Amino acid sequence: MKQVSIYSDGACSGNPGPGGYGTILEYGSVIKQLSEGFIDTTNNRMELLGAIVGLEALKEPCQVTLYSDSRYLCESVNQRWVYGWQQRGWKKADKKPALNVDLWQRLLPLLERHEVTFVWIKGHAGHPMNEKCDALAVAAREQVVKENAR
Repeated sequence: MKQVSIYSDGACSGNPGPGGYGTILEYGSVIKQLSEGFIDTTNNRMELLGAIVGLEALKEPCQVTLYSDSRYLCESVNQRWVYGWQQRGWKKADKKPALNVDLWQRLLPLLERHEVTFVWIKGHAGHPMNEKCDALAVAAREQVVKENAR
């Protein structure tokens, strides 16, 4: 299996509000950047969507190390909380509804297709790829705000 690194970040101005994600895929010397903005979203949705879009861009099953500054994303998978939510009909342990179910349902099949290791990294701490992803996410957010101001 190919070994791929994915870096992803989300940005949101207000929560909810306009937002975007930035994702960078790295396979050897090949680098692919992806980003998109949304006029009405949340930070957690953008964090999730950045990871999803990165995994969806892979054309074959891969071993992936996915780096994110989102504890929500990393811990939900690494602590296996998302699987419990799914088993309980998308309810959390406290019986409250899980959030972003549509995105979790989109992510879980990708985790079956690829061997994914989620690695949490501290955001805004100088990690070069995280900073690049943040810049992509912010630019995508600003672009969608600009387009909707017309």
